[in-house]
Amino acid sequence: MNESTHVGTAAQPLSLANGRLAALSWGRSTAPTWVALHGWLDNAASFTRLAPLLVKALDIRIVAIDFRGHGHSAHAPVGSDYALWDYTHDVLDTLEALALEKTTLLAHSMGAAVACLISAAFPERVNKLILLDGLGALNTPAEETASQLRKGLIAYRRPLSRPPRYPDIESAVAARVAGGVTPLDSITATPLVERNTQATADGHVQMRTDSRLLKPSLVRFTPQQVLALLAEIQTSVLLIEGERGILGERDWAEKARQAVPQLTRHVLAGGHHLHLEPQAVEHVAEIIRQQV
Repeated sequence: MNESTHVGTAAQPLSLANGRLAALSWGRSTAPTWVALHGWLDNAASFTRLAPLLVKALDIRIVAIDFRGHGHSAHAPVGSDYALWDYTHDVLDTLEALALEKTTLLAHSMGAAVACLISAAFPERVNKLILLDGLGALNTPAEETASQLRKGLIAYRRPLSRPPRYPDIESAVAARVAGGVTPLDSITATPLVERNTQATADGHVQMRTDSRLLKPSLVRFTPQQVLALLAEIQTSVLLIEGERGILGERDWAEKARQAVPQLTRHVLAGGHHLHLEPQAVEHVAEIIRQQV
């Protein structure tokens, strides 16, 4: 088996930013590199089904990071927050670690929100945005700023809950399927849960995810700020949505799409994690292959 065949299908673990960030890599180390950004409470394994298809079709390298507090990456320091804009440092640190002046960002859900921030603030660093069922950012109307701040401060001052523990990986997967914010089945959830868990001394599995990720944000962008950021994206944007995803024909989603100067939209059969659903991933890969 030659190198390109081997590395195209098997994920290689990476450590970046002086060990602060963990990542998975597919493809030849000398190939053009895309950086992949996962969604909230997910991790780099979000791309385990899509990345090998793209690597084979396009002869690229894909590096998927675990955002801070997710997967195998370090948790944020005690006393700090997990604001959306904090994750932009993870992306910039990754570009620096990989010596990438410019890259294509492949991003899902919350990762898509982070990718939009990077592209708006640093247009010279982004070749293309490929967004998977995500665009813009969660936002709070300006008049609700005080109530959002109150909610966040109260939550942050409560003692941290212990990470959930389960008797086995199957139970952890079942819990993710039952308690997920968006619907997904066990086959789709399994790669995410496997990377987000670690074995305990007594034979159980425990979640790696930082419990603080479940606390509400202290402050969010306003809708007007999010639309203004989207309007600053200079590169072309390929948006692939799931028919059962989080965008659809909602008023906010339509406003967000209209704000982006160069956007191509495709809606495919599938849910919010359509890039990880075995029945949808090949169609997602084909759309990307045709568009880049």
